[in-house]
Amino acid sequence: MGTLKLASSAFENNSTIPSKYTCDGEDINPPLDISGIPSNAKSLLLIVDDPDAPTGTWNHWIVWNIPIVSKIDENSVPNRAIQGINDFDKHIYGGPCPPSGTHRYMFKLYALDTTLDRDSNSEKNDVLKAMEGHVLDQTVLIGLYKKK
Repeated sequence: MGTLKLASSAFENNSTIPSKYTCDGEDINPPLDISGIPSNAKSLLLIVDDPDAPTGTWNHWIVWNIPIVSKIDENSVPNRAIQGINDFDKHIYGGPCPPSGTHRYMFKLYALDTTLDRDSNSEKNDVLKAMEGHVLDQTVLIGLYKKK
C-alpha cells in the first residue's frame, strides 16, 4: 500500500521474538515503533495472530481505536485504545506459546480513516468487518517463536 511501517527494538522482522514476550517469559507485549502513518488517519488497529496454530489462525491480541502514536511501549496499551477478546478468551496480550515447532506471529498494523464503534467484547471478525472500507494503509511485522 503505502509508507506505514511497524518495527520493534526487541526483534527484527522475520527473526525470533525474545522469550520475555512469550508464555515462557513475562508474557508482555514487545515495544513497537510506528512510522509513516497517513496524515488523514484517525486511528490505528493492531492484530497479532499465529497462522501456524494447529486449530487455524490463533488470535493473540486485538487492539483498536489506538490514537495516532509513534510507539506502543513494552507491556502497555495506549490511552483510549480498546482491547478485544483474543483466543485465550482475554482482553489482554497473550504471547506466543506454540505447542510444537516454530510458529510465525503476525503483528498486523492498520491505519484507519475513522475510529471503530465496537466495545471490548468484540472479537477479531467483528473488528475486521467494522474496518472494511476504512483502511488507509497497512503493514506487518513478523516474529518467530519456538517454545522452550
